[in-house]
Amino acid sequence: MKPEVVLELLEAAAEKLKVRVSYEPLQTSVVHGGLCRVKGDYRIIVDKRASAEERVTTLATALAQVMRQSGIAADDAALELSPKVQEVLRMHEPGVRAPAGPARRAGGRTAA
Repeated sequence: MKPEVVLELLEAAAEKLKVRVSYEPLQTSVVHGGLCRVKGDYRIIVDKRASAEERVTTLATALAQVMRQSGIAADDAALELSPKVQEVLRMHEPGVRAPAGPARRAGGRTAA
């Protein structure tokens, strides 16, 4: 599935969870956005200059954090998330390790 399609599905999931998503120009080259709380409400800020893949990663990671903190599972029937979105969210859950890639091979440290 194309990253743009996954991004739309994640944005719809955020809307169901009542999480505001905004795209802003961020001044950093390492982080492409993330989760914050504003007046008690969750908000995800994504770098509008990030690639579609980077946007998917940022949004999925932040949504997985919201769901974990709220005690909601990716396969919760009330959310009616597609199997692809459930899979993407599970891959980005806090504590889930990514497969070893070039950034993970250098002495166990990540490039972030």
